[in-house]
Amino acid sequence: MIENFFLPLVLAFIMFSLGLSLRVSDFRSALANWRGVAFGMFGQVVLVPLSAVLVGISLQLSETMLLGLMIIAACPGGVSSAFLTHLARGNTALSLVLTVGSSLLALLTLPFVVNAVLGLQGVPAGGVHVSAGDLPLGKLFAGLLLVTTLPIMLGMVLRLKLQLIGERAERVVSRVATGFFVGIVMITFMAHRDTIISGLPEVGSATVLLNVLTMLGGFSIAWAAQLQRRDSIAIAMECGLQNAGLGIFVALTLFQQPALAVPSVVYALTMNFGAVVFLYIMRSRRELCRVLS
Repeated sequence: MIENFFLPLVLAFIMFSLGLSLRVSDFRSALANWRGVAFGMFGQVVLVPLSAVLVGISLQLSETMLLGLMIIAACPGGVSSAFLTHLARGNTALSLVLTVGSSLLALLTLPFVVNAVLGLQGVPAGGVHVSAGDLPLGKLFAGLLLVTTLPIMLGMVLRLKLQLIGERAERVVSRVATGFFVGIVMITFMAHRDTIISGLPEVGSATVLLNVLTMLGGFSIAWAAQLQRRDSIAIAMECGLQNAGLGIFVALTLFQQPALAVPSVVYALTMNFGAVVFLYIMRSRRELCRVLS
């Protein structure tokens, strides 16, 4: 009941809240800063999955944990990235546009990445029997459409077109969505704690390393593109914070394999620690530069 009904419903509400958070000024800012959007999407769609492949192969993860790690890597940016970007003094508008853009694009990129991994590794070991031929492409596509694309578009219409949602209501919905996200992680952990705990030693270091690589990689490509510091912070946060709720949904509801949800649950915990450390470093550097100037 929880995995087949409440999990998709809660995830859809979270994505609806993301659509509500967009403003006309965000789109104007994105259009004026198309390079930030382009490099940010490159980091999210290309850099993060490639980093996951590198980490999985380097640490010699089992095929099950590698597939689970690739699922979370193929997911779009996390719903908390805009808030943490704001705290780090980054470009919040860019972060919002990147999160929504990657969430809509996940309708195509997530099935592609997962199918590519399955095609390369065949049947995963460790008791999870999933192959490329077993990939529920239709179910995966329909699931992503119902729990990500349509709720985001509904939120955007209510906020940008119909103007039915005010600032106060949007903040309330955002807080409720954050609470729901925490609930998804905790309920999944409690329901499948034996599987998660048994997989933690193998995948724990992989999630930490993936988080560090993606945040540093996102910041680096933005710096190499000579983007402003605020844009670099936003892109780093987007690359490092993934939609773990969607990863859990794909593993439990679409594949019905609790073992595949282990990297998503663990990453939901480790990515926030990495983001807080990154936030502290960015704010400390800002204060130091202010004092020296």
